[in-house]
Amino acid sequence: MKHLTDEDLMLEVANGNLDMMSILFDRYHVRIYNFFNKMLHNKMVSEDLTQDVFIKILKYRTSYKNGNFASWIYTIARNIFSAYYQKQKKERTNIIEDDKLSSEDIVLSEGKKEELDHLKVALLQLSNSDRELIVMHRYQEIKYEQIAEIIGSSENAVKVRVHRALKKLKDIYF
Repeated sequence: MKHLTDEDLMLEVANGNLDMMSILFDRYHVRIYNFFNKMLHNKMVSEDLTQDVFIKILKYRTSYKNGNFASWIYTIARNIFSAYYQKQKKERTNIIEDDKLSSEDIVLSEGKKEELDHLKVALLQLSNSDRELIVMHRYQEIKYEQIAEIIGSSENAVKVRVHRALKKLKDIYF
C-alpha cells in the first residue's frame, strides 16, 4: 500500500471511510496534545481538548476541502483553545489582567530543573497570542508559512510577531 498523505487520508475520511481517521489520529494526537499542554500546562485539560479536536474533525469532516491538513487541524485546535480560554476567563472570579497568568497559578513539579520551570513561568506570562506563536514555531516546529495560514496572516507578519514574542519572553526570562 502506498504511503498516503494526510490530505489523501482526510479526503477518505470526508468521503465516509472513517477507518482512515485512526491513521491521522496516530500521526497527530501527540502533536496536538503537546500544543495544548505547552499553552496550558495542564495534562487532563490538554487530553480533553485533544479529544475535542478529533471529535470536531469527524463532525465536520465533509467541510474539509483538500487544503493543507496540518493547517486545518491546527486551526481547529486554536479555535478549541480559544473557546476553552474564553470560557475559563468568564468563569474566573479573579480577572487576570491582560490575558496573562501570574506565576502563582502554575504548579511546578519539583523534579524539573529550575531553568525549565523559570522558562515555563516566563512563557505563561506572555499573552495567549504571543505564547501560541512561540509554541507553534519553536516547540511544534511549524514553519512561518504554515503559521500564517493557520492564523490568517502573512508570512512576514508572522516572522515579525514571533520575533517580538521571543524578545518579550527574553525580557521576562532575564
